Amino acid sequence: MKEFIVIAALLLSANIILAQPPAGDANKGDVYGEKFESGKMISIENLHANLTDGNKLEGEIRGKVIEVCANKGCWIKLQLVDKSIATVKMKNYSFFVPTALTGKTIAIDGKAEKTTTSVKELQHLAEDAKKTPEEIGAINTPKEEIKITASSIKVVD
Repeated sequence: MKEFIVIAALLLSANIILAQPPAGDANKGDVYGEKFESGKMISIENLHANLTDGNKLEGEIRGKVIEVCANKGCWIKLQLVDKSIATVKMKNYSFFVPTALTGKTIAIDGKAEKTTTSVKELQHLAEDAKKTPEEIGAINTPKEEIKITASSIKVVD
């Protein structure tokens, strides 16, 4: 029985290590994650002002994808209307998106919050983005940013 558990753990680990972003062109109307339920639209023009004191906003958020995790498609950098950048992660790590999403406008059904990202996590994201060791080493301060947890993502444009 122990051998079975060890083998299963090794297979799962190999699957995670060798994971690649899903293939696909990210065409208009494509949906990733759960069924897209367009709900309350969150105005991203006022997102920074409305995200105070640890509150979360839930609903539909739109923006332009400027970067996708090259390793697995497990996170997105989203440019908001005010030119700020939000980090999008998939709810419970339950789905991934293709790198072809870069440059597309998307709608996210999810939750947004303002948080401080640690140096360690910023360096990890830089590694996922295949930044150089020098760029990764230059990251030495935490960063306050907007994080969005996506239940589903729909390609708008």
